[in-house]
Order: sequence, then C-alpha cells, then structure tokens
Amino acid sequence: MLRIATALAALLSGAAPAQDQADPLTRPIDVDRAAEWLAPRPPVRLFGTSYLVGFAGLNVALIDTGNGLILIDGALPQAAPRILATIAKLGFRPRDVKYILSTEPYPDHAGGLAALARDTGAVVIASARGAEALRTGRLAADDPQLGYDSRFPPVAAVRAVRDGEVLRLGKIRVTARATPGHTMGSMSWSWQACETRRCRTIVFASSLNPVSAEGYRFTAPTSRPIVAGYRRSYAVMKAMPCDILVTAHPNQGSPTGRFITGPGACRGYAEKAERLLAARLARERG
Repeated sequence: MLRIATALAALLSGAAPAQDQADPLTRPIDVDRAAEWLAPRPPVRLFGTSYLVGFAGLNVALIDTGNGLILIDGALPQAAPRILATIAKLGFRPRDVKYILSTEPYPDHAGGLAALARDTGAVVIASARGAEALRTGRLAADDPQLGYDSRFPPVAAVRAVRDGEVLRLGKIRVTARATPGHTMGSMSWSWQACETRRCRTIVFASSLNPVSAEGYRFTAPTSRPIVAGYRRSYAVMKAMPCDILVTAHPNQGSPTGRFITGPGACRGYAEKAERLLAARLARERG
C-alpha cells in the first residue's frame, strides 16, 4: 500500500511517480519507444463506468462493475505505479481491482501485470497460451517476435479462460475472444457499458498487425499456424458487435485518438491489419 500512496502523492503534486529501482517488478525495461509509449495522458471516460487509465502509446482500460474493478493490460513494468495512481485519481481504490485481463504476453502490455497483481491482490486472466508465457515472463517458442528475446516480470498465478468464456463481476459481463496471430495467445475483450437506458459495446482489441523479429518469415511452413490465426482473428473482429474500439496501442486503431467510435470500427481495424499481412506475404514471396 505504501507504493500506491507514494504514486498517488506524486501524481497529485504534478510529478511522475519515482521508480523504485530496487523493486524487481517495476524495474524499467529500456526499449527504444518507452518514452513515447508512456507519455502521460489524463484518464478519460469511454462510456458509462468504463475508462482509459493508460498512456499516449499504450492503452490500459478500467471498468467499474459496481462490485469491484476490472483492469485490462498493464503496460511496461515501470508504468505500474502510474496506473495505480491514475485509478486513485478517478476516486477508486486500487485494492478494489479484482481482475486484470491480458491481451498479449509482451513486455509493453504485460510487463506491469506482476506488480499490479501484487499491489492490488487481483487475479490475472489470459488465454491458455497467454497464461503459459505470463507465468515464465518469456515469449513462446513460435512467437514471431521471439528473436528480440523480450523478457518481463513473470506473473506467479494466472487464470486461463477459453474463447467465448464470460467473466462476471458486479453488473458487467466481459467476453473473452481469442484473436491469435500477433501472438498465438492473444485475447481481445468485449463488454457492454451503459448510461441510463443507453448501452454501447466496447471492444479492447489485441494487436493484429504482422510484426516480427528480423529474419522471421510468415511464408515459412512453420508459420502456417500463425497466418491461419491471423485470418481467423480478422474474421472474428469483423463480426464482433463493436460501438467503441480500444486497441492495445492507440495508433493501431486511430492515428490521432485513444479510441474510436462507430459501428464499423472493429471491421475497419481488421481490414487494415488484413492488408498489412497481405503486403507482408507478397514482399516475402516477391
């Protein structure tokens, strides 16, 4: 609780919370785009009791269910104190976070999960494949970005959920939707947020763009399951009810905003990623 109180005091004073270099769970991961990804942004309400509590280049969502909070993603390890401080700034208690949902087991989205779970007591939830990677803090052997040798603090306890499984907490029902490709364990999450009699379906989508470490080939025979996963995910994303789209990296969904609205948001997101994969496959074959 001292870490939370210190982070909140720093936020209210206008300063960024200092990093505890001795804390192995929040020790900064030094990646080229860390400063850009973690540029501060104020919390914003999406609709009803759903909010964004993340950063310029990494989205983190918060849902007030009326009987506890749900957090989606955890950004880099060094971001955890700032996420907790932002939750408190909105008037919520970080200890009321009951679930932390993971989109994909990469340092920029899952690096902060171990610290957030420790400091809130929340249960971390991911797909079965995602849970395997979160428990080890390493990318899976078939991950297109394995060559980067990315590591992050492992999460001791992770609950695995199936595609289509519904998580219930308070007045909120969150549906897990498998969207493999970027990682084979990637998971997107959807729920309804309501204001009086108006409701909107919000989708927090995992990354769908075909990114890889140098030398990886999506056209290699061993990559066929990855490509098939992408194509399945595009179909799933196009068919999902979707009034508000939040992407793991804000610029994947919208070049200027943190989220986008409109009934075609998820379809447009999938179609853009589909074109990127087609172009990547064409270059490799060319």
